Amino acid sequence: MSESTQPSGPPVDANPYATAPAAPADQPPVAPGTAVPQGAPQFAAQPGFPVAPTAPAGPVRNNFPLGLVAAIGAGVVSAILYGLVTGLTKHEIGYAAVGVGFLVGIAAGRLGGRSQTLPVASVIVSVAAIYLGQLIGEAMIIADHFDVGFSKVFFDHFSVAQEAWKADADPLTFVFFAIAAYVAFQSTRKAGHGH
Repeated sequence: MSESTQPSGPPVDANPYATAPAAPADQPPVAPGTAVPQGAPQFAAQPGFPVAPTAPAGPVRNNFPLGLVAAIGAGVVSAILYGLVTGLTKHEIGYAAVGVGFLVGIAAGRLGGRSQTLPVASVIVSVAAIYLGQLIGEAMIIADHFDVGFSKVFFDHFSVAQEAWKADADPLTFVFFAIAAYVAFQSTRKAGHGH
């Protein structure tokens, strides 16, 4: 008569006759407490075996003031560039306005992080930057037409540039304002969540 052998491995749930779950046929058995090699298939935790703790996530960056300063800085730079393009081409380029919203949003999100109010601030800054850029473009066109300096038109006769902007604004102008605002909002959120 053959002698009964006890199964190897630790007892499960304080039952000395219970066996530990068998490893899959294509995997060698792994002793409890040993690390599983990276790339090896992972199995659900079994009763009686410890579960490795998950690593805590890194700190979430949420710096509204820094994000706002970045948005304003990007807004001023992009407004000047947008105004130069408009003034040199003598045409309003709507897709450039969308680029302004994108640059403002990316700058705000990258430096500000996951602030809940930063996307809204980016919308406001991008719309203001587009308006400023269009005024710069109008002042450049007026200065060129009347053969006077840009600063004289922009700083001394700012209302003339505003009146020219009102005369040139059409429904498509406001469509690009809305698209740029949406792009600024979304790019701020995505850039902020990427950190």
